Amino acid sequence: MQVTETSVEGLKREYRVVVPASDLAAKVDEKLDELKGRVQLRGFRPGKVPVAHLKRLYGKAAMAEVIEAAVREANSKIVTDNGYKLATEPKVVPEDGAVESAIEGKADLAYKVEIEIVPPIELADFKSIKLQRLSAEVTDAEVDEALQKIAEQNRPFVAKIEGAEKGDKVTISFRGMLDGKPFEGGSGEGVPIVIGSSQFIPGFEDNLIGIKAGESRTFGAKFPDAYASPALAGKEATFNVTASAVEVPGAITLDDDFAKTLGLESLAKLREGVKDRVQREHTAASRQKLKRELLDQLDERHKFEPPPSLVEQEFNGVWSSIENDLKAQNRTFADEGTTEEKARAEYRAIAERRVRLGLVIAEIGEKNNIKVTDEQITAAVVERARQLPGQEQQVWEYYRNNPNALASIRAPIFEEKVVDFLLELAEITDKQVSREELFKEDEE
Repeated sequence: MQVTETSVEGLKREYRVVVPASDLAAKVDEKLDELKGRVQLRGFRPGKVPVAHLKRLYGKAAMAEVIEAAVREANSKIVTDNGYKLATEPKVVPEDGAVESAIEGKADLAYKVEIEIVPPIELADFKSIKLQRLSAEVTDAEVDEALQKIAEQNRPFVAKIEGAEKGDKVTISFRGMLDGKPFEGGSGEGVPIVIGSSQFIPGFEDNLIGIKAGESRTFGAKFPDAYASPALAGKEATFNVTASAVEVPGAITLDDDFAKTLGLESLAKLREGVKDRVQREHTAASRQKLKRELLDQLDERHKFEPPPSLVEQEFNGVWSSIENDLKAQNRTFADEGTTEEKARAEYRAIAERRVRLGLVIAEIGEKNNIKVTDEQITAAVVERARQLPGQEQQVWEYYRNNPNALASIRAPIFEEKVVDFLLELAEITDKQVSREELFKEDEE
């Protein structure tokens, strides 16, 4: 086998590989000799089939397997001998007619292999990293606000004789027509809707004001231009609606009896549970800010050229999301106060940062033997399954049979373990702040 480096450009390398026809033929003979002891052909005793006969029958198939193995071996040797870490899978480009000639045993196998490598990464001294961890006390006012939201979500409704007003709940059956024909998703039976909650398309709920139980109405309403279904976007539909019930919000008192309707023994226990939930939200926000500050410092301390193909792949994913969001909102880059050119530059920089940080995190994990265990992955999959009651088995099968999906489970676990490792080494000071300051950046 002859390997010659033909091009070096940044992180890209190109090699020309030549595998002699004699080497390939010898490998084919070995493969056919092994096959001779296993194959059974009519007219021949087991193990007595001549190799020449096997070559006529299986020679080309055996040669194809040998060539595939030779390419894998050559590419692996290039990577190993040079100590490369690959950014992407090698790209093999056969010379014109080389594979066909090699399969027929008429010529050497000659091809070009293009590879892109990950640059050597010199890790910083993580003990020199200084971080500030923000935290905020959970106040009674915050607990009261959360309790009030729970009360609103569980507010009882009582029957109303008069016509519906904003804030009232109307239970309706409806049928929508587009150009005189029913459309998918355009009908429903016994659907509760609180007027003013924006559950339905603009204009629909306004047409329910004044409706009484047992009353029917026909009215038009237009789907938004950026509606999720292209077939309905911007279209004017006609709806036939019948109200079966009109209810007004009833009074609610935050007391022990209310807590018991939620399965808790007292209001004090409910407050305690709400406070715990709010505290977990604070802790998560504090962790997110601390992690972001850590990643900022990692980015500052590790400046290198990331592999272009990984950046392009990351950018394409981000850019596609941006374009889809703008389209869904019927907005342009001008509406966002920028131009497409400036936005592309901004998001390409974001893509470069993501790729660079991903490589740094991977390097830290490798150098410090940080692993994600099978038990941790299983626990994460089980948690995903719990989020979809009734579909647990389908979720489990999906991840078990989809390596890419399983990798998407592993990646964030690995990242968090690396972050925990770095936080153990960094110098962290704590600072007490208001809730507004703790959540300010996230809200923005």
